Order: sequence, then structure tokens, then C-alpha cells
Amino acid sequence: MVRRSILQYKNYQRRLLTGGDRSSSSSSCDVFINHRGIDTKRSVAGLLHHNLSRLNVRSFLDRESMRPGDNLFEKINDAIRNCRVGVTIFSPNYCNSYFCLHELALIMESKKKVIPIFCDVKPSELRVLDGDGQRSSDELHRFRRALDEARYTVGITFDSINGDLSHTGCLLNESNTGCQDLAIHKRE
Repeated sequence: MVRRSILQYKNYQRRLLTGGDRSSSSSSCDVFINHRGIDTKRSVAGLLHHNLSRLNVRSFLDRESMRPGDNLFEKINDAIRNCRVGVTIFSPNYCNSYFCLHELALIMESKKKVIPIFCDVKPSELRVLDGDGQRSSDELHRFRRALDEARYTVGITFDSINGDLSHTGCLLNESNTGCQDLAIHKRE
């Protein structure tokens, strides 16, 4: 009975992340992991990619999914356009990256399901700044619109120092009506 519950839970996670039946999609990946490498690549993003792979969920993580000679924007943009779900891992340095903001904007513009993870940062702390003045006003508007939309999407918070996820949203039972250990954080 415990083994059956574990399998039900894994199947539920797979359906949640991929949006249902995998055979109906010709996408190159089920989940695109958008993250700031210096903050999360060797922790949250890497672990997420590894665990999704163990569940047979195809995920795109730049260092794992790209090869020398790949065109950076072409490969990433194609992966975003063809994925089912975008997992965005917000971190303290996330908004300093043009690539992170570009990917987030494309995910939002493509109307993908987005699951935000707020790693060591609160949604209210995220800001798109012009920085060195090299971003056009159109880019700034596009990035801010995408960030605003993502900040007001129910997501998960993670405190890397304490290893704490936000409040548990629901529990799994034998009828598979819930999701064990799915932490849901409601916006501030």
C-alpha cells in the first residue's frame, strides 16, 4: 500500500509538471528551468533537474542541455517555446542578469504555466533595474511586466540556509486527491 502511494505521488508530480499526458506532446522538454547560475546552479536548479530526470520528466537546464557550438539564444528560446512548464528560480542576483529576465519574459509571453521558486528572496525584493543604461526602454518594460506577472503567481519559497520550504499546501492520501510535501506560498 505504501509503495502504491509513492507511485501515485510520483505520477501526480509528473502530471503536475508536464500538464498531463506526455505522449501528446512533441516538445523537446517538459520543464524549462530558468535560474541565475551563480546563485542556484549547484544547488536548487541542479537538484531540481536531477530529481525531475529521476521521475522521467525531461527538463532543460543550460549546463546539462547545451553543447559546445550551440547558439545560445536559439537553443534557449526554442526550449522555452516548446516546453510545457517554466520553473523560475528567483534568487538575490536574478534580476541582475539580462539572460534570466529575457527567459522569464519569453516564458510569460508564451503563456506557459509558471511555477516560481523564491530562493533566499522575497517577491517584493525583486526589481528590474536599468543598471548600466544598456537596456532599452522597451526591454525594461517587457522585463518589468514579466516580473510583475511572475511575482503574483502562487509559488514556492526556499530558505537555503535552513533548508526550509514554505508552508505545506496539501497531503497525499490513497485516492490521490492531494500532493504530499508540495509547498505553496501565497504572495505577500
